[in-house]
Amino acid sequence: MQKQQPNRKVLLFLATLAVLAGIVWGALFLIAPIWQPGTPVAYMPALPQTEAAAESAPTQLVDLNTADAETLQTLPGIGPAKAAAIIAYREEHGPFPFRKALLKVPKLGPKAFQQCAGFLRVPESKDILDNTAVHPESYGAAKALLELMGYTLTDVKAGKIGDLTRKIEHYGKEKAAEQLGIGVPTMMDVADELMKPGRGVRDALPKPILRTDVMEMKDLKPGMVLSGTVRNVIDFGAFVDIGVHQDGLVHISQVCDKFIRHPSEAVSVGDVVKVVVLEVDEKKKRISLTMKKP
Repeated sequence: MQKQQPNRKVLLFLATLAVLAGIVWGALFLIAPIWQPGTPVAYMPALPQTEAAAESAPTQLVDLNTADAETLQTLPGIGPAKAAAIIAYREEHGPFPFRKALLKVPKLGPKAFQQCAGFLRVPESKDILDNTAVHPESYGAAKALLELMGYTLTDVKAGKIGDLTRKIEHYGKEKAAEQLGIGVPTMMDVADELMKPGRGVRDALPKPILRTDVMEMKDLKPGMVLSGTVRNVIDFGAFVDIGVHQDGLVHISQVCDKFIRHPSEAVSVGDVVKVVVLEVDEKKKRISLTMKKP
């Protein structure tokens, strides 16, 4: 009796099923972190992607509008090329008005933004959350948490949410987190950052001696003599806080009368200096200053 050979069509069908099963299983394995309970990706704060990044990432927020290239390239997702692109864009278009404007920078895509956004702040932004370590992906959760606890963004800006964590404890952490659709650790991280908006390196520096007749950029006039505090020193100059919510730039050529290779030879962060207004561009929010003696 002749032995019956397996049907080729049946074998091909079974092989196809095996391949498809492998693809489906592999896909489920790859997306597992997304659908596992208790890991709401949409509200995860930006974190360094590697141990090296975690060690090099700044422990305080970096001001997007005054940071130099050397500081920017230490942020997760930002290398020398992207840092240079950010500086070039800022020089051409003026200060960033809000965090997401960073996405307009050439060579800086959504992935890099997701990695670095939580370490950058924009004090000039109308949205107070842009001046906190709360990641943009968690803004929805932050606003929902504030509403649940009876607060508003105005309260955050005014520093009137000192008992936020106490209210959360009283309400119930697990209950609140469940209502917000996020994990308890993420919720408490967001609450902690909401209670310290704008906290950065410059907060520990001396306050500038302000003139009572100079409160905003429109009050500035060329030739005005002001006192200010050096907030940042970069390759091409120094940024000085003169009390108008926008730091002025003293170009390296205007730092002193003698030749210097770098502004740090003449000034340091925290120095209280006397400056003279050279030019004011309200549209681009740029203030040019000089430290040279008249």
